[in-house]
Amino acid sequence: MRRVNILGNGDSWPLFEQGTPGDLLVCNMPPIRLKPREVFASCMVDFKMMVALEKGEVKLDQYDWVLGTRPRRWMEKSPTFYLKYSQNIKGFHTHVPPYAQLPGHKLEEAATNYSCGHMAVDYACRSMRAKEVHLYGFDSMFDMNLASYTDKFLKSDRSALNVHRMASNWRPIWSKFFQEFSDVKFVIHHVHSDIKFNLPENVTIEVGSWDTAD
Repeated sequence: MRRVNILGNGDSWPLFEQGTPGDLLVCNMPPIRLKPREVFASCMVDFKMMVALEKGEVKLDQYDWVLGTRPRRWMEKSPTFYLKYSQNIKGFHTHVPPYAQLPGHKLEEAATNYSCGHMAVDYACRSMRAKEVHLYGFDSMFDMNLASYTDKFLKSDRSALNVHRMASNWRPIWSKFFQEFSDVKFVIHHVHSDIKFNLPENVTIEVGSWDTAD
């Protein structure tokens, strides 16, 4: 049974322990130093990551990449950039499920609603055929907290209004994800169990502490 661990960049990421069995997907730049052999791929969905890579503000040459819809568009418009990093690209994963188009939203907004974490989970389930997926550092499911390790090198709007908007957009997509992949066992690791939406039977929460995560 294939297990995939997905390391997000939220504040609870230290609950992940290096050496945990399974393939590891990271979101953008991982919050800890990881050797290339430890990482199956880095997943990226944003234009701003492509800009940071092109400017040399971020270095991810050591990992293989799985790229979403917007990075693919970036590559199409920047052939020199594509040629430079083509050896890093494990593949493009541009599937955006229809439920990412939230009520009242336009179709083109679906990819914007779709976070790096969403894409990583979809890739794990749809392409890697994982039967067990463990999520670490996905704090927005539980709290109005979108703080991310990537904020250290990429500017993001963390105003209260935008945090509320994004968390409210992301949570319904998670709920639909877990329903779509009902044959996959999901384990969400966090510091408390007060998740902000209902979970189906295939999803459990494992509560940990910072003491045991060091």
